[in-house]
Amino acid sequence: MKRIVYREWRVPPARYWSLLGILASVIGVAALAFAYMEHEGHWVTGMSNSVVWGVPHVFAVFLIISASGALNVASIGTVFRKPLYKPLGRLSGLLAAALLVGGLLVLVLDLGRPERLVVAMTTYNFRSIFAWNIFLYTGFMAIVIAYLWSMADRKGDPYNRAIGIVATFWRLALTTGTGAIFGFLVARQAYDAAILAPMFVVMSFAYGLAIYMLVLMFSFKEDDRPIGNRILFRLRNLLGIFVLSVFYFTLVYHLTKLYGAKNYDLVGWLLLDGGIYTFLFWVGWVLIGGLIPLGIIYHPIHGRDRNWIAAACGLVIVGGLSSLYVIIIGSQAYPIQMFPGQTILESGFFDGVQGAASSYSPRIPEVLLGFGGVAVALLVTAVGVRVLQFLPESLADEVMPPDEEASGRAAVGAQA
Repeated sequence: MKRIVYREWRVPPARYWSLLGILASVIGVAALAFAYMEHEGHWVTGMSNSVVWGVPHVFAVFLIISASGALNVASIGTVFRKPLYKPLGRLSGLLAAALLVGGLLVLVLDLGRPERLVVAMTTYNFRSIFAWNIFLYTGFMAIVIAYLWSMADRKGDPYNRAIGIVATFWRLALTTGTGAIFGFLVARQAYDAAILAPMFVVMSFAYGLAIYMLVLMFSFKEDDRPIGNRILFRLRNLLGIFVLSVFYFTLVYHLTKLYGAKNYDLVGWLLLDGGIYTFLFWVGWVLIGGLIPLGIIYHPIHGRDRNWIAAACGLVIVGGLSSLYVIIIGSQAYPIQMFPGQTILESGFFDGVQGAASSYSPRIPEVLLGFGGVAVALLVTAVGVRVLQFLPESLADEVMPPDEEASGRAAVGAQA
């Protein structure tokens, strides 16, 4: 095993500045979209008094939970003492911080009146999960910065595992809190489920790892740095496990809803008669985000092809956005059950009306704002790897540390 050496991203300047220019252009267009929505008002979006969280919230939540999942790679190497993953830790921490910044930026701009953010940060109602998340998000950022210091500076090495343990529990709490935002809302039938909290944790593992693998493969390919099959296939197998776990929690969630007769209409509407939400569930969430990636990952030929592995990561990301669209927007579109078993005909928002649903069609400014958050996260990552030493020069098999499990089996065999 050779010593792992970290170097800045050394892509040609023309290519690097072109990438930054594209990302900056997307951010600029997103800023214009926000200014338009802020100036014209809420009516230029597809949102209403029934659907108050639209596409920007889908992007924001996706980026926030992916930030937690991206840090999972560093946790495996540090907390669980897997030397094979340790060279990946620095990029893991950088990407986690960048995704959180992008997600929070979209979240703040989408809620309206961003200049009053200081009120939310100084006045707390601790009966609200939103107040808890203020501390979870800011604390996560501080812990990730400390974690990166402990990985990059020799003086911080003695504290590396301790900070890693804190980061692991904190990010689990962050993702649980994000899921609890929806799981604790009893007014909406689809939200009212405590299992959404752990399901968001598992989703974060899958979506964060998919983003991490794409960024890792792209950055190494552009700089002609080698990635060995050993670490790449390990990440691929890990992604497969996480996607299967998302399937499991999705199944349990719907079975739990079906167990109560009061939710029959909700589940039937979502799985059969929900229009775009039914389509996104079966095609986006289940097929594109689950079955096809699993078919690629466990295929004897495609599962060893790097282009196919990258495609599987991209499909998981598309499936993640589809799943959050169904969870966040579809749950609002289904009418509130004001009086169970009764039909309310006079409600202007279809509350209690059987088979009715609030319409929502995302407008272009909303979509542009969401993509702006993604561009911010990628821009922060690109600048970080260019300026500081986040990337190893090589992840080739002969350079990587020995696998703890493999070396343990070899030692047992030698003693026998």
